[in-house]
Amino acid sequence: MNRLETRELEYFLAVAEELHFGRAAARLMIAQPALSKAIRRLEHRLGVPLLERSSRRVSLTQAGEVLLSEGRHALDTVMAAARHAQQAGRRDARLRLVVKPGGDGGLLPDILAAFEQEPDAPAVEVLFGGAADRASLLRDGRADVALLHTPHENVHGLEARTLMIDERVAVLPDWHPLAGRASLRVADLHGETQPRWPGDAPDGATGPEVADMTQLAQLVALGRTIAVLPASVAEPFGPDLVRVPVLDAVPSTLVVAWSSTGPAWYVGAFVRVATSVAARRRGASHTPALGLPETGAP
Repeated sequence: MNRLETRELEYFLAVAEELHFGRAAARLMIAQPALSKAIRRLEHRLGVPLLERSSRRVSLTQAGEVLLSEGRHALDTVMAAARHAQQAGRRDARLRLVVKPGGDGGLLPDILAAFEQEPDAPAVEVLFGGAADRASLLRDGRADVALLHTPHENVHGLEARTLMIDERVAVLPDWHPLAGRASLRVADLHGETQPRWPGDAPDGATGPEVADMTQLAQLVALGRTIAVLPASVAEPFGPDLVRVPVLDAVPSTLVVAWSSTGPAWYVGAFVRVATSVAARRRGASHTPALGLPETGAP
C-alpha cells in the first residue's frame, strides 16, 4: 500500500526542505526520534529510499527529489481545499486579495470600488506580502486572488490575466549624474546601489532594505539608493526625483492571478472587474489571458 497521509507528507517535506532532522523536528514541534521513525516508515511503505543519511549530512535521493517537487504541490492543494471549504461555509464570506504595497499600478482603488457594486460581493481583505510568498498564498489557499508582477513572480500552475504592461524606469535624485539622460541601458546602472525588499528572492542588490514606497522615495532623495521600477509605480514620486526610461530592462507585466481550485463565483467576478477596469484605463476593449485561452478564465 503506497497511499500517502498528509501528516507523513508534511513530515517528509520539512526534512527535505531543511535537510536536517533536528531543524525539521523543531519546525514541526515534534521529537526528532519520532520524526526519524515516521520517515523510515514512509520509505518502507513506498519501497524506495527518499533520503541519503550520513553522520554529517542529509541529502535527497532521486525519489526524494520527485516527492519534494510533487508533494509540495499536493499538500498545498489539500490545504487549499480545506481553507476554501471553511471559507464557503462562513456567513461573513471574504475575498482575500494579496498584493505588494504600491504594486497595483494605480488600479486597485478603482477595482475595489467597482467590485463593491457587484451583486452579493463579499468584503475584500487586502493582504500584503513579499515576492517570495504572494503566489504561495494563492497556491495553499490563504489568499483567493493576487496582483502579481511577471516575470519576477512565478505564476506557474495558476490562472492569470494581464492587466497592464509597464516599462521600467530608473528613479534617481535630480542631482544624480544620470538624471539628465533621456534614456538609460541596464549597463549604465552597474555599480549603482539598489534596494532590497523583504521576502524577495536575492537578486544581487546590496542596498538598504525598504518596506514601502514612501521609505524608498526618501532613501532615493537622500542618495542612499536608486531604484528601477515599473513606470506606474514610480509615477506618484515627488518632483525632486527623476524618472529615466531603461530601454533594455524587461517590462513588468501586472496580472491578476488566482487558483483554479479557489472559490468560484466571486473570484470570477473580481477577475472580470479587474480586467474591465484595466481595459478602461488603457482605453482598450480586450484583455488577453496570460498564456491561457480566453475560455480558461471565469
